Amino acid sequence: MKDAPVLLTGASSGIGRELALVLAARGARLAVSARRRELLESLADEVAARGGVRPVVVDADLAQRGAAAWLAGEAVAALGRVDVLINNAGGGVGGSQWAVGDDDAARDAFEVNYWSPLALIGALVPAMRERRSGAVVNVTSIAQVNTWPAFGAYAATKAALGLATETLRLELSGSGVHVLEAIPGPVDTAVQGETRLVPGIERMLDRVPLGDAAEMARRIADALQRGRATVVYPRRAAVARWLPVLARADTRRLAARTAREADPAVLEGLLSLVVRTGSMGDEAARSARDQWEAARGR
Repeated sequence: MKDAPVLLTGASSGIGRELALVLAARGARLAVSARRRELLESLADEVAARGGVRPVVVDADLAQRGAAAWLAGEAVAALGRVDVLINNAGGGVGGSQWAVGDDDAARDAFEVNYWSPLALIGALVPAMRERRSGAVVNVTSIAQVNTWPAFGAYAATKAALGLATETLRLELSGSGVHVLEAIPGPVDTAVQGETRLVPGIERMLDRVPLGDAAEMARRIADALQRGRATVVYPRRAAVARWLPVLARADTRRLAARTAREADPAVLEGLLSLVVRTGSMGDEAARSARDQWEAARGR
């Protein structure tokens, strides 16, 4: 990673922030992007204080069509070129399939989680192919193979990105460009707060020990340097990836049990809601994220 120019999205918190620190410590030159500039500046200051090259800060809202192409241009202008693209930015929407449908919240989730990564790939991969070197890291989710009520739209965005990642790997075979899919299971970041607003989901999540964001970041960096195709963490989450039929059958059983035990009025109210999630989401989601972080002294 020494002197490698890297564009990292979703760097303001969670796995993205930890990954920026890991890569900078290994000598990478970073352009970091997210929506919250103040957090990016704080991250850049920390990298510099630790002796790394201060990252270039580019705030961008990847829910906006066209923002990804602009971001790619800014990163190339600042770094000279981008050898490693890390599509880590993510957002989502919670609600039943009939409540969410194809409304603006669902379309924004696809813009952040799917279309923007593809736009960045479209802007940066052709130059990597010409140089016959480079890497693309797409951060997906184990939700792509094992979802839960009210998580369908989010899971669909990650499933789409996962399949696009595998296709990209096939298309770049023999090109010198490495493709890595990073697949987090439950990891201790602010997203856990909003996730646990959904009744009964702890029954599924608690089957896998909660992972550490810094450890996930180290594993991504190691997999990138070693040329691996995938990294799944926590390791037990790999069971769902390799045995999806069994994992989904178990989830159906847990969901049915939750539906039987839940207050019908509460459950109906939940399924009729549409909640934008993420750091820029609705008030309920932001509050849950803040409470999760506060409980951990962050």
